[in-house]
Amino acid sequence: MDIASLIGFLMCLGMLLFGIISAAGLAGFGNYLDLASAIITFGGALFAVMTSYSMGDFIAGLKSITLIFKAPSVNTTDLIRKIIELSNVARKEGLLSLEESASDMDEPFLKKGVLLVVDGTDPDLVRGILETEMECIDTRHKSLAGFWETMGSMGPAWGMIGTLVGLVNMLNNMSDASSIGPSMAVALITTLYGSLLANWICAPTAAKLKADNAVEMMQKQVMIEGLLSIQAGENPRVIEEKLKSFLAPKDRDSAGSEGGDAE
Repeated sequence: MDIASLIGFLMCLGMLLFGIISAAGLAGFGNYLDLASAIITFGGALFAVMTSYSMGDFIAGLKSITLIFKAPSVNTTDLIRKIIELSNVARKEGLLSLEESASDMDEPFLKKGVLLVVDGTDPDLVRGILETEMECIDTRHKSLAGFWETMGSMGPAWGMIGTLVGLVNMLNNMSDASSIGPSMAVALITTLYGSLLANWICAPTAAKLKADNAVEMMQKQVMIEGLLSIQAGENPRVIEEKLKSFLAPKDRDSAGSEGGDAE
């Protein structure tokens, strides 16, 4: 689990509760709860987004919020070590020896690339196949992030719609001056709910999905460059230095191969 996302999500809730309780006290907490406002804001935003997507994409978009709490399945430094290990095996025993290594791989993209190399596929075709798959994955991931961006834009809009509904009701009952303040407060609650939906849930979720996608795309680029270098018969140490360029300087020492063979 990615603890940062979980802590951030809970701490945002904590900051909200702290602000409400410190200003209104526990007794005033109920002033921030209004069923009609919640239905207008959250229901309106949800169904507006549903209108924008197919049912399958809509359900997939909702489920994607769970992805922000998952730690990346592949560590980039470990991935580079694995590719360097493969390059050493290929240099000593030939490319065909990589087929046995591929059978133990959990990463499907890397496994697919290794099998293409083992089959003697033209390097340009290997790159084309892997880059096409990478682009398709990137498109799907960006679609999920776009789902939350759309939801985030709908939240404040429907919050404003709810506020306008509340203001109409308030203005139609101006004869009772004592009801104006409470009516105005209820009208503004929908704006609060819309802002919470956008800035507590949707914007952080979209940003995290984009960040995770960027890391995954970089890792897949590492795989492509590493496999093509192995296929070209490059020295393992040269491959190591090439792949380390994808890392931040502070992480490069930990990505080195253990006992790498440069023969």
